[in-house]
Amino acid sequence: MASEDITKLAESLAKTKVGGGQLSFKGQSLKLNTAEDAEEVIKQIEEFDGLEALRLEGNTVGVEAAKVIAKALEKKSELKRCHWSDMFTGRLRSEIPPALISLGDALITAGAQLVELDLSDNAFGPDGVRGFEALLKSPACYTLQELKLNNCGMGIGGGKILAAALKECHRKSSAQGKPLALKIFVAGRNRLENDGATALAEAFGIIGTLEEVHMPQNGINHPGITALAQAFAINSLLKVINLNDNTFTEKGAVAMAETLKSLRQIEVINFGDCLVRSKGAVAIADAVKEGLHKLKELNLSFCEIKRDAALTVAEAIEDKAELEKLDLNGNCLGEEGCEQLQEILEGFNMAAVLGSLSDDEGEEEDEEEEEEEEEEEEEEEEEEEEQQQLKERGQGEQDSLTPKKIIDSQDSTPVPSPPVDVATFLAFPSPEKLLRLGPKCSVLIAQQTDTSDVEKVVTALLRISSVFKDEAPVKTAVHETTDALMRKAFTSATFNSDAFVTRLLIHMGLLKSEEKIKTVPSLYGILMTLNHMVQQDYFPKSLAPVLTAFVTKPNRALDSCSFARHMLLQTLHQL
Repeated sequence: MASEDITKLAESLAKTKVGGGQLSFKGQSLKLNTAEDAEEVIKQIEEFDGLEALRLEGNTVGVEAAKVIAKALEKKSELKRCHWSDMFTGRLRSEIPPALISLGDALITAGAQLVELDLSDNAFGPDGVRGFEALLKSPACYTLQELKLNNCGMGIGGGKILAAALKECHRKSSAQGKPLALKIFVAGRNRLENDGATALAEAFGIIGTLEEVHMPQNGINHPGITALAQAFAINSLLKVINLNDNTFTEKGAVAMAETLKSLRQIEVINFGDCLVRSKGAVAIADAVKEGLHKLKELNLSFCEIKRDAALTVAEAIEDKAELEKLDLNGNCLGEEGCEQLQEILEGFNMAAVLGSLSDDEGEEEDEEEEEEEEEEEEEEEEEEEEQQQLKERGQGEQDSLTPKKIIDSQDSTPVPSPPVDVATFLAFPSPEKLLRLGPKCSVLIAQQTDTSDVEKVVTALLRISSVFKDEAPVKTAVHETTDALMRKAFTSATFNSDAFVTRLLIHMGLLKSEEKIKTVPSLYGILMTLNHMVQQDYFPKSLAPVLTAFVTKPNRALDSCSFARHMLLQTLHQL
């Protein structure tokens, strides 16, 4: 490191806020690659007596620097709070686990007893959870009260690893007479989906001491929501439930409503953008009416709730003296419904608690009600496919539990899965259907897609990428199928690459078009697929600057997939 850089670092560190047992390097944009880079940071840590909180947010720490910082932490037994969010900016994903392992081992060696661990906004993915798995299982975390892992891209695999570690921590700490008593859990924007959420629900049910759970934007559907609801019922001290932007549907909403009836301490319910629909809203209203006297905030915005159900919700809050905010924006009340809602609340002298209704969708027609019923039927079909997948996964386990006489009986003959062809998969894509196409799925889809038609290639790519998961079999199938399709397209003399990327950006909602085109509901799958695509030899490097420009632009759809966006931009910059 040059002398002027050291001087600059020293000046920056001179501004470090020290006090109340806290040492902060927050937001100083320090680039700590080597041991030499970290010398001043280490000095501050070593000279700080009674260090209880260490803030490293807003910096970037490499593997070598993490090792020497960890060495300094080995003597800090009084450390209780690790504010380590956003501390690996620009790092390769492979660098983060070893850095976390070094820091975690240091805390274990020091004999620290953590109260708070915040690793949010670090794009470490499932592998990164392995980096602090040992720490979570150690005595250093037996005292943990707050665990914050927002926007880390853990995926299903990471969620399962995390859940297992929390259960192990609870088991070990219970054996010592002081069970883990986690109070605050934060894991929004992690693509946990049903399997990850269900695994964590099992851990929550064992822990039983949660007061706040924040899990927005995780792609959780009603099976995962139902599992969480059952776990929440055991956590009687819950005050805050934030599951914003997941997909309850009526089934999940009813399950959650039943749980709310048994919770007495609830202050904040955030089910906004969760598609609870009218029947779900009525069920939640019943739960609110029966109890929840400490309720301060109820968010049911953008949930496809119709007028009568919204009015039922309003009537349910009549005696909620603590209520500060009711959010029913973005539903289907219509002008008259909005007026009726306001009149009801004025009658309770509670008009001030109602949030804006500026994004109301207006009353739906009968035709739209029929569409809703069709959507519900599709959800039931998807549920059956999920159950089939779970059966297939657990077949070996089931066999070991089944009595021999049943196995030998003719009734035990397994029912074969229905056959799937390319057209069926592309019409209604799912991970299970892609896998059921078999080892030749990539060849079949490439063969049956007219690559001279840019629109058909874009559609096929989006359908394939929509089923992307971090689980190895699905990820491999998506990558192989994408490679076969796009290699065929890009190597064709008649294929227009510029037109392709333009149409793709339009369908992703990143480029405006005069046509009415329905954009993809989630960009996570296509962003992760593009991250793979741009690294392949068939991909024209001339398209990289175009993708970079549009993925860099501020966009609400991209904000909800920040981990995938970060991964793609990082790859594009390295090309």
